Amino acid sequence: MKVAQNVILAPVITEKSMAGIAKKKYTFKVAKDATKIDIAKATEEAFNLKSGDVIKVNTISVRGQKRRVGKYEGYTASWKKAIVTLSEKAKPLEFFEGLM
Repeated sequence: MKVAQNVILAPVITEKSMAGIAKKKYTFKVAKDATKIDIAKATEEAFNLKSGDVIKVNTISVRGQKRRVGKYEGYTASWKKAIVTLSEKAKPLEFFEGLM
């Protein structure tokens, strides 16, 4: 199994992701090679959740955006994000407490 810190890289802080916190949906930037099972286990390990508290994991591969600086064009790095849904019985993640 992979280490939780190598699977979950950072939280995604946007208006839409903050609206999901009320429904216990948390959005993270994750490693490109992480599977849904890896993400669920890493979330339980990193935030001290009980086994079975993560009920659903949705993943999205985000393409890099086209950027231009003067005459040079290129793309930003592509990345993967995961939306983790917790059960109703699960405690909310303390990391996101002050952001709402």
